[in-house]
Amino acid sequence: MKSMKSMQQQPRNHLPLDLPLDLPVDLDEAVHRCLVAGFDGTTGVPDTLKRLIERGLGGVILFTRNVRDAGQVRRLTDELRALRPDLLVAIDNEGGGIGHLVAAGAPEVPGSYALGVVDDPDLTARCADALAGHLSSLGITVSYAPVADLQYHPDNPIVRTRSFGSDPELAARHLRAWITATEARGVASCAKHFPGHGGTVTDSHHEMAVDLRSYDEIRADVEPFRAAVAAGVPMLMSAHVVYPALDPERPATLSRRILGDLLRHDLGFDGVLVSDALEMKAIADRYGEAAGARLALAAGADQVIVAVPDLATTLACRDAVIDALRDGMLAEERVREAAGRVRKLAERYAGAVGEGAVAPWDAGAGLDAARRAVRGGAAGFGDGVGAVSAGRGAYVVDLFPPPHPALNWGGEDLLSEVRALDPTAAGMVLNEAPVDPAALAEGILWWAVGVPLVVATSDAGLYPWQEELRDALVAGRGDAVVVETGLTDGGVGARSGAGALCSYGRGRVNLRALAEVLVGGV
Repeated sequence: MKSMKSMQQQPRNHLPLDLPLDLPVDLDEAVHRCLVAGFDGTTGVPDTLKRLIERGLGGVILFTRNVRDAGQVRRLTDELRALRPDLLVAIDNEGGGIGHLVAAGAPEVPGSYALGVVDDPDLTARCADALAGHLSSLGITVSYAPVADLQYHPDNPIVRTRSFGSDPELAARHLRAWITATEARGVASCAKHFPGHGGTVTDSHHEMAVDLRSYDEIRADVEPFRAAVAAGVPMLMSAHVVYPALDPERPATLSRRILGDLLRHDLGFDGVLVSDALEMKAIADRYGEAAGARLALAAGADQVIVAVPDLATTLACRDAVIDALRDGMLAEERVREAAGRVRKLAERYAGAVGEGAVAPWDAGAGLDAARRAVRGGAAGFGDGVGAVSAGRGAYVVDLFPPPHPALNWGGEDLLSEVRALDPTAAGMVLNEAPVDPAALAEGILWWAVGVPLVVATSDAGLYPWQEELRDALVAGRGDAVVVETGLTDGGVGARSGAGALCSYGRGRVNLRALAEVLVGGV
């Protein structure tokens, strides 16, 4: 390894963050290849981002803040690639309401859990094809999807309906379908979050998550990723989760044991490994974003995501990597290896963006899947919907947790979908705990006198205020129809004399499919 210690040292705290540094040009470009940056704005490219791109920035990640409409997004991606044709343009695009392209006319598809419930890989492929076709039309070349995590722990707060389910074989066949369909559109898919986030009770966006299971128990979570690798997935994303059975000291994103021994050697993955966003508190609070970037690359990551729009954070991460090279704390060969993988990925996907029309996709696939995923019946959740229906003129109470700050919410709710089919319906939407649940329940029961009552919750087992309000309403109205838009909690059917329904997701098409059943005769 060529030592970087011999290079002239400069007092970096007195220099502008984007000042050119005394690295060999090709190594400076390699450092930049290892970065994915978020930014603000829907038109024009910020000057700081332009300089990063000119020096070799590997990719950018788009969010709702960068999206106004489809034409604007395509103009923005064209402008970005005019600066550097091999720039990767990425976005989170899982379906089921987890995406940032609502304003750009994104195809409506349910989340992965609903697709797993239907268990028709051809239908999953149709949904993935619709999402990828839309991305291609916008000039977006990387989709940070699908989720390969198994939904293992009942109290997991972040994976849930984003997963295809808890069965490794079921997840594997749907991952293969999704990856193959996305690849056929010339878009890079990315299975996440290796080696699995479904066994935690903590959301790594908020704090460090720990999976305390044994190695033998965790092996099942690894199998969907093994299937994704076998299917040719070009990218994997690491989890900010500590697995003491695998590495007691560091989260997967920063662990050579997990990224090297398990992923590279055991699974044989030679594609691009990208970190989850470094500003997530699991990394930022314990290590800091800049140190996280250095440690992740040293552990075996090829790219690190800095999703926050403040480009000073991206620059700080870049500078930490350069400092580590200069000090000999990070091997030059490791950075060049990572950059080489990113360059190969860019040659394959970034160069595939063309000016021609994109072949149409199946716009009805998502609603078809959501309809087939609805489960219910007079005896509780089961196979098929049965005869559950509220009828017209219902009073609908839709309860769900506050939208996750990192997962886009398009404003959809069940009441709006019911009213679109039945304007005589009324009700309320609540996404925070009421001050006085008993008084609210009493008021709802009064408002719903003489009309059908629908009570919808979302992952009620994780939010006691939802359970409390739901149970009070069902106690007062034994004929209420209970609906769950997340995962069932095991006792919902028994609490409702009229039966129960579950959509296994809160995407717009999930809610529309529920509304069709509730209104009846649609």
